[in-house]
Amino acid sequence: MAQQEEGQAEARQTDRSLTMSRAMVEAIANEMRENEEVFYMGEDVADYGGIFDSTQGLLEEFGHDRIMDVPISETAYIGAAVGAAQQGMRPIAELMFVDFFGVGMDQIYNQMAKNTYMSGGNVSVPMVLTAAVGGTYNDAAQHSQTLYGTFAHLPGMKVVVPSTAYDAKGLLHNAIRDDDPVVYLFHKRLMGIGWLPAPDGPKTGVPEDDYTIPFGSADVKREGEDVTVVTLGLHVHRAMEAAESLADDGIDAEVIDLRTLVPLDVDTVRESVAKTGRLVVVDEDYRSFGVTGEIVARVAEDGLSDLEAVERVAVPDVPIPYARPMEDEVIPGVEDISQAVQNAHQE
Repeated sequence: MAQQEEGQAEARQTDRSLTMSRAMVEAIANEMRENEEVFYMGEDVADYGGIFDSTQGLLEEFGHDRIMDVPISETAYIGAAVGAAQQGMRPIAELMFVDFFGVGMDQIYNQMAKNTYMSGGNVSVPMVLTAAVGGTYNDAAQHSQTLYGTFAHLPGMKVVVPSTAYDAKGLLHNAIRDDDPVVYLFHKRLMGIGWLPAPDGPKTGVPEDDYTIPFGSADVKREGEDVTVVTLGLHVHRAMEAAESLADDGIDAEVIDLRTLVPLDVDTVRESVAKTGRLVVVDEDYRSFGVTGEIVARVAEDGLSDLEAVERVAVPDVPIPYARPMEDEVIPGVEDISQAVQNAHQE
């Protein structure tokens, strides 16, 4: 925690601001310079630089041997990454869209996640699987899901979801150095690319030196006394906007960014709810069997007798629509979060 607070103070002091995509690229480049066993593979990550700028500029420095375009066969290249990791390399494999995980799911949840256990600890799988998540730009049901709850549900993988450039860099450094498989999910809307404008907030101060953010350490983005809002990814910024607006109405909301789902920082959430007595969980994944229900259950299991109200805000159990008005209807917005907080405050 002390390292985290020191790093955040440094980020506030620096005049250098980066988009989330540039912060990620900086972390990858640093790790590749320090360790020749680190390499990046995926579809359109070399010559194109990643369709969400996740590898922009890396090819020029490291060449095609370490920034590798692959055929459109998720099973093949994720499996290759698992094998390389087991042989001592540290691959980063990118799924262009998280929705494509089904094509290579056996390699992900039966090999990447389980091989250390299945081998009795004789092999480790130090690899990172990155993927773009989220909607809000009208790409329909097969390119707009979030699905981090799916990976968090399956044992063996750490699951990381950054919301700012500062966090994106520190968490990615930590992910690449981790000896266990890490699923690193970045929201398209937060990357800061020209054709997909980001909200205010994800572009932050980022130190030039490398630093790590420990997994399982949630960040209180805004302190408050009345209602606890727990969220991650894009909806950290939507929750912050809602909280600032609600402050004008006399409602003081505390906003917690989970940052990682596995491991999950339950203590920070419980401490906040013990103070406010009201909990709102906001999620861009599906409502049923997902993150919102898990967070509520973890808090309830603590036996908080003073928990007065619970609200869940998530995507209803429908495929993400293509039409913009319909997509806007199902993906939680600032007004949805505000209403949930107001409901919790009134109970």
